Amino acid sequence: MIKTILNTLYVQTQGSYLHLDHETVIVEQEGEKALQVPLHHIGTIVMFGNVLISPYLLGRCTDQGISVIWYDVYGRFSARAVGRTNGNVLLRRAQHQVLNDEKRALKLASRFVIGKLRNSRSVVQRAIRDYPDSKTSLEKAAKQLNQCIRDVDKQVTIDELRGVEGYGSSVYFEAFSSLLRTDDDFFVFELRSRRPPRDPINACLSFAYSMLTQDCISALEGVGLDPQIGYLHTLRPGRPALALDLIEEFRAYLADRFVLTLINRKQLSKSDFDMRPGGAVLLNEKGRRTFLAAYQKRKQEEIHHPIINQRVPLGLLPHVHARLLARYLRGDVADYVPFIMR
Repeated sequence: MIKTILNTLYVQTQGSYLHLDHETVIVEQEGEKALQVPLHHIGTIVMFGNVLISPYLLGRCTDQGISVIWYDVYGRFSARAVGRTNGNVLLRRAQHQVLNDEKRALKLASRFVIGKLRNSRSVVQRAIRDYPDSKTSLEKAAKQLNQCIRDVDKQVTIDELRGVEGYGSSVYFEAFSSLLRTDDDFFVFELRSRRPPRDPINACLSFAYSMLTQDCISALEGVGLDPQIGYLHTLRPGRPALALDLIEEFRAYLADRFVLTLINRKQLSKSDFDMRPGGAVLLNEKGRRTFLAAYQKRKQEEIHHPIINQRVPLGLLPHVHARLLARYLRGDVADYVPFIMR
């Protein structure tokens, strides 16, 4: 798959080869030209897995300040070539300036929370339409999430905002069991548990969130943002606070709905989990293989992105919003708009 989004050329098709023909970037697949883009139209080239680039094109990119970024086939950040001049220092400076400005930090943190709550409400509202037998409890949860959304912009401190976000999460997960449609008694969910997960649903949710966090870290690294400088999540050594901020708007759409689909379609069974001493439940190697194969397939699905008005693979959503976030921090746009599912 090859996509140009926000002046960034994304190449995900394995075996692709990029080279320069005069002032045009050529992307070849199996010896055939698949795409041709003028070099001056490109701000960044992003390659996933086994994608090759000619040394001459790489040299021209670094000469002209065009970033070249490598990820592995699973989307984990590998390296970035940025040449002599780049704006990353100024971008990181802007990142710190927002952190030191309480009002701007609160405003940005509220955008992540709004994204999370609205997408959680959408998952619940969709279930109200699909599962009328659980309508009463789900409608109650949707109303409570509506109130949380209205309360977000009333908060005057980050701690108060975290309280709204935490309450919204508890409401959402109280309703989560109504979204499961399986007659297998093994797959039960009572409440969100982590470190360790206590049931197979929580095991899947934790694994999905860990994969999504890595995707967000990679996306932020790719645009030159420091994944550890966040606004909603407290700063701690080694903690990817900004990635944890960014993941909030994607949890319900990219992780929760994916896990529900896996369970409801019976793609996982009891044999895919290990029960550990102390009550922990974890995906075993067989379960992880099934999970990851479905996760990679899901990332290739495309949706229409309302902000950039373009079709985007789901796997590139964190990359798109990392770039939108960088634009906001640089002052290129007045506000950061989170991803809202339709």
